[in-house]
Amino acid sequence: MKRVVFFVGATAFLFATMEVALKLAGSSLDPLQMTFLRFLIGGLMLVPLAIDETRKSGYHLNKYDLGWLTLVGIMGIPVSMLCFQLAVQRCNAATAAALFCLNPLFTMVIAHFFTSEKMDRLKTIAFIIGLFAAFLMIRVWDMQEGNSTAGIILILTAAVTFSVYSVMGKQSIARIGTFTQTSLNFILGSLVLLIIMIPTGHPVLEGVISNWKIVAYCGIVVTGLGYMFYFLAIRYSDATTGGVAFFIKPAIAPFLAVIVLSEDIYWNTVIGIILLLEASAITLWDSLKLKSADSDNQKLKIQNINIQKSDSQK
Repeated sequence: MKRVVFFVGATAFLFATMEVALKLAGSSLDPLQMTFLRFLIGGLMLVPLAIDETRKSGYHLNKYDLGWLTLVGIMGIPVSMLCFQLAVQRCNAATAAALFCLNPLFTMVIAHFFTSEKMDRLKTIAFIIGLFAAFLMIRVWDMQEGNSTAGIILILTAAVTFSVYSVMGKQSIARIGTFTQTSLNFILGSLVLLIIMIPTGHPVLEGVISNWKIVAYCGIVVTGLGYMFYFLAIRYSDATTGGVAFFIKPAIAPFLAVIVLSEDIYWNTVIGIILLLEASAITLWDSLKLKSADSDNQKLKIQNINIQKSDSQK
């Protein structure tokens, strides 16, 4: 249990530093370049875990898997995470961090239409609370200094497309493996972004040496270690417990933005974050309740099977 708490806490803290780190990187490095580098590095860091996972499972990737993982990677890296990087440069880090954490709520809605995971009353309440929280944090009646319309649109686009990425990934992660799928879609998505960067004249390695500390932190620490701790939390507990990291992140990120970037936090951001945490707590509680119900149903089925076997033996 202690290692699960450590993994969840480490994930939450590292992910909470993401917006601050990327905002600092954005002043020195091209946004496409930074997105490419951090996910290529992060994907390569997960390769050893992916190899071990594949060796244990015995599953062999085929052409279909590689094609599918490329599509998942495109949605995750050149689409969602590039929008995220562009958004961080156009709005406050605290706002970006909080609004991006709406993605689990968007995932619920998208999963309702494309998977067997349906919206229920509690999920609907959580989604409505989340939307109201976003309305307060955006402050459409008087946008906060440091935020811009383009930045808000980009971060919401990043959150929605990350939800699509998550739903796409759920279709194959059980078959391919968590570390294997994540490592490959990070690498493949980064390579697709590289193909876009070269003909459009975006730098690939220019400025990396002079900014190696921020590149190393974003690639190795935030993306590599962050996602590794996240998946280790899931491995030693479950996806719901691992997801707690995304619920803790909005409470940490604004304080880091104040300390490191000297951003101002206004009343609407504080209330919005509290509402977002409430929506996250409702979602978590609903997930735990459904999981408990499924477990009870499974136990009941096993008991019925045992009773039937006992009756047949008689």
